[in-house]
Amino acid sequence: MKKILLIEDEYFISDLYKKILQDAGFEVITAMDGEQGLQKAKLGPDLILLDIMLPGLNGLQLLQKLKAENSVKNIPVVLITNLAQANIIKEAFNLGACGYFLKVRLKPEDLIEQVNIFLTNPNFKMDYEKLVFD
Repeated sequence: MKKILLIEDEYFISDLYKKILQDAGFEVITAMDGEQGLQKAKLGPDLILLDIMLPGLNGLQLLQKLKAENSVKNIPVVLITNLAQANIIKEAFNLGACGYFLKVRLKPEDLIEQVNIFLTNPNFKMDYEKLVFD
């Protein structure tokens, strides 16, 4: 069973994504802030789903720390957020994100499909220059 770390501070969204992922057969670990996410990343998930707007350590700061930590730097990190600014998307990919999705556009079935893509090919990286969120 593949393990996913979901770092999301909005309880409703965290609970919804957790249920969707568990129903699809994944083990899901959750964290409500960046510091907690950093600690839980050491449990060795196969994929990290990360929000940007988090209390304390935000998602981009956490991503930078994850990619600097030898024990977790190779875990694929996909950002799921509502921030659609090109400069933030570019920064996320420069810091090591492999995917970027807007919550408002991510249907439950799309979440599972995308998670499976990143789990099947951990080296897959979306082309951020082709992401358009108008």
